[in-house]
This record gives sequence, C-alpha cells and structure tokens, in this order.
Amino acid sequence: MRNSVALVKPKLTAAEKKIIAMVIDGLPSENSRRAYQRHLQDFFQWHALENRPELNKSLINRYVKTLRAQKLSSSTINQKLSAIRKLATEAEDNYLIDSRLANGIRAVKGVPFRGRRTGNWLTKEDAQRWLNAPYVKTLKGVRDRALLAILIGCGLRRAEAAILSFHHIEQREGRWAIVDIVGKRDKMRTVPMPSWAKATVDAWKTVAHLEDGFVFRRVNKGDNLMGESITPQAIRDIVNGYAQKLENQGIASHDLRRTFAKLAHKGGSPIDQIQLSLGHDSIQTTEKYLGVEQDLTDAPCDHLGLRISN
Repeated sequence: MRNSVALVKPKLTAAEKKIIAMVIDGLPSENSRRAYQRHLQDFFQWHALENRPELNKSLINRYVKTLRAQKLSSSTINQKLSAIRKLATEAEDNYLIDSRLANGIRAVKGVPFRGRRTGNWLTKEDAQRWLNAPYVKTLKGVRDRALLAILIGCGLRRAEAAILSFHHIEQREGRWAIVDIVGKRDKMRTVPMPSWAKATVDAWKTVAHLEDGFVFRRVNKGDNLMGESITPQAIRDIVNGYAQKLENQGIASHDLRRTFAKLAHKGGSPIDQIQLSLGHDSIQTTEKYLGVEQDLTDAPCDHLGLRISN
C-alpha cells in the first residue's frame, strides 16, 4: 500500500539536492529562492513516496491532484507548479530530461482561482488593542510592542522586519522614515514611519542597550537578549501568540500589513501612496489589500464640479 503521508519524510538524494541548488541559483530574489527550495523539497519527498517514477506530465498532474486533495489554496498550488516548471527547464538545459518531457511538464495547467482572497484585517480598535497588548515591564514586551508598531504602522513584511537595521531609520523631509529597505524581488523602497512607531523603537533600543545592527533580536525565556537578529519565522510565531492571546484567531503577520493599508485608506491616504509604502508593482494588488469596490452611489464623476451651460 502506497503511503500518502509518511511519519518520517524521505531524505533527498544527492542528485535531487543538486538540481534544487541549480534551480534556486538562477533566481534573483532571496524570498523566491527560499520558496522554490521549500516547494521542490516537498515535491521530491512526495516523489520518493511514489517510488520515484519518471518525471513527466502525467506525474505532475497526479501531484496536483494530491495537493488539491490536501485542500491547499489555488495560489499555493500554482506557486508549487511554478517551481516545478522551473525545475523542468533547468533539467532540460542540463540534459537531464529531453525536451519532450520538459515541454509536457511546463504545459501542466495551473489551478484556477475561485473568487478573490482578501485576507483579514484588524479594525482600528483591534489594532490599538494589539499595540497595547505587550507587557512592557519586560524586555520581551518592549521588543514585541516595537515589532507590532512596525508591522502595523509601516506595513512591512515579516522578512523585511527581520532585516530592519537601525541605519535604515533616518529623517527625510522633516519626518522619520525607513530608508532603502530591500523587499520582495530585491526591490528597494522608502517607507514613512509614524512618530508613535519610532517612539517604540527608541524605547526598545534604550532598554536593550542597542546602538547599531538589526533592530529586532531574540529574547530568551529568562528575558535576556540573545543573538544579533531574529528570523521571519520567529516574527510569525510572535504574531500568532498575540492572535491567540487577543482571541483574533486567524490573524497572521501579513494581515497586519493589510491592516496598515486598510486603516491608512480609511483615514484618507491616497491609494497610490499606500502602494508606494507597501512596495507593490501594481495598484491592483493594493486594491485587493483594501477590498476596494466600485461605488456607484458616490462615484468620482460626482466630484468633478462641472456642468453644462444652457
């Protein structure tokens, strides 16, 4: 009987590790490299459980069927397929599979999206509760308050918060900003910082006796500073912890980024400025974060102030 779920994940062969390395070496973004590595490791572990049959279109379609049976989202499955298509191209270029098989794998269709995934947001009142939740009489609490302030107040991704350094925080045009932070696809941007978020970072810097380097660091169970940095996974765990504590189940770190966008828009910030802060290539992506819908009762044309003379 073939096992669809293994208690111990199969080990990758040297050849599989080599081809994964070849695939991710050609990717420009660190985020993409991490994602593709994880997706390809998952695929090869499933492939091992299937007794490593020949790589072809039929096999990949079977893998997609398995992923759908696991109730994974369309976007997750399509990301995994993107990694496998890249794998097929790399294998073809290195004469590991012939062009016919590679073309067949690349021809596997993605999973269509059903509806629009809008994600979760905190209300203004809930966001304020999150900012006030950390117990600031501890080192961990002061750090957590600063971290939540950066995620909610600046809309950074958790990977960006993990690499945030004190040298990024500068004054520009009379206000504090996070300058030249490198985000997704290695894009660089400057993000304005609210004064209250800057105050929380200053408080953390003071109590932790920090001068330079990464802003956020590990704090152990004894409430002592550990190491020189923090990982994106650790930030995810911190946010999940507050979601449980505040009974906001389902709120993840990326939802705090959506909260930033939503509250800024409700407060009157133009969408194009929110787009710049978030680092989106397309304003349509920003609109999805905001859940923007066309309003026919209060349309833009009603605000033109023009009329036709008789």
